[in-house]
Amino acid sequence: MVELPALSLPDDPKLAQNITHFARALRKASLPIGPGRVIDAVEAVAAVGFTSRQDFYWALHACFVSRPEHRLVFAQIFRLYWRDPRFLEHMMAMMLPAIRGVQEEHAAKPGEKRAAEALLDGANQQVEPPEGKDEDGTEIEVDATLTMSSEERLRSLDFEQMSTDEVARAKRILAQMRLPVTPLQSRRLMAARHGTRADWRRTFREAARRGGDLREIARAKRRIRWPNLVVLCDISGSMSQYSRLVLHFLHSVANAKGAGWAQVHGFTFGTRLTNITRHLASRDVDAALAAAGAEAQDWEGGTRIGACLHDFNRDWSRRVTGQGAVVLLITDGLDRDDPTELSHEMQRLHLSCRRLIWLNPLLRWDGFAAKAQGIRAMLPHVDSFRAGHSIASLEDLAQVISCPDDIGEKDRLLRAVTQGKNSNNGI
Repeated sequence: MVELPALSLPDDPKLAQNITHFARALRKASLPIGPGRVIDAVEAVAAVGFTSRQDFYWALHACFVSRPEHRLVFAQIFRLYWRDPRFLEHMMAMMLPAIRGVQEEHAAKPGEKRAAEALLDGANQQVEPPEGKDEDGTEIEVDATLTMSSEERLRSLDFEQMSTDEVARAKRILAQMRLPVTPLQSRRLMAARHGTRADWRRTFREAARRGGDLREIARAKRRIRWPNLVVLCDISGSMSQYSRLVLHFLHSVANAKGAGWAQVHGFTFGTRLTNITRHLASRDVDAALAAAGAEAQDWEGGTRIGACLHDFNRDWSRRVTGQGAVVLLITDGLDRDDPTELSHEMQRLHLSCRRLIWLNPLLRWDGFAAKAQGIRAMLPHVDSFRAGHSIASLEDLAQVISCPDDIGEKDRLLRAVTQGKNSNNGI
């Protein structure tokens, strides 16, 4: 049950203006609210009155909330906007990085951060004088070059080197990204007026209905089907920062309309395998990732890639990798288990899917060499080997998926592995 604040009328009431500002905060938090809903909200509050806090809350709720995933965001913004007069200081403290101490810390609910960002948007920005002049009458020239360079820098910046503000901006960019895929041609046929093949079975069936009179030859073409996307994401200690942003990207792909994928399946692994597919179906990204993080108990733990791939091949491979699925394996490949077992499980995974693409953040280093045992065991069984440390590297995935022969970096590293089999393990 939502805790509603006690309301009191001020000396100079401006309820309509406050409802308008409240609607703007909801719209910045991704709620589809237009001027019509604001007018309806003002009229609804005028009809039910302002004496009951329950009536006031549910009147605004009925006008502004149209989807189940918007209820929590609305409740958080309502609590922050209408309850505490010093809500700005409260939200500033909530958005600062938490200092972990011996006391029990309060975990932020899904939607709190987005609500805070919506209400704080523009609060710390200075208002520029109109018509490009300051108070002294001096003309002000704005150079947009720095803005563009900042955007390009953010796209190529390493996830691990991003500040809190840059991570928030990166999440907004990842939420708008899509991962299209080319459909596959099935061996099954479907009726088509201008098909490239003759459908003799349907032709003779139609002729039998007319007493053997063959009027025309029925045509057919191959059916079009869409593959599955399976993502195996490493959430160990060395991959935690990359995994958080990759899961944001995976959520946007799973909820994108018209992306082309039949189904998107997500798995996390560290010391054990966790299926988070049903959590990604939630429209609210904060609630989805919070539920996925609660179920994956091995977050920022150790790494057992071979054992986790064994569990996937045994329990899930036949269910999700059939029908030409594309598998994205996101890990740094640093595994201390037996490399022979890891190589065997990688081979099984490669044979069960159409394409196996490995995203490794360690490729961001120019001097990267495949010297670690885990990397050397996994590399021969992938179709493509790419970096996965920035927004730009994730944007290149569409080209990698559509390219059938993307093996240049893989071949180079395999030659280095062959030449240096007796070298010491390391990166």
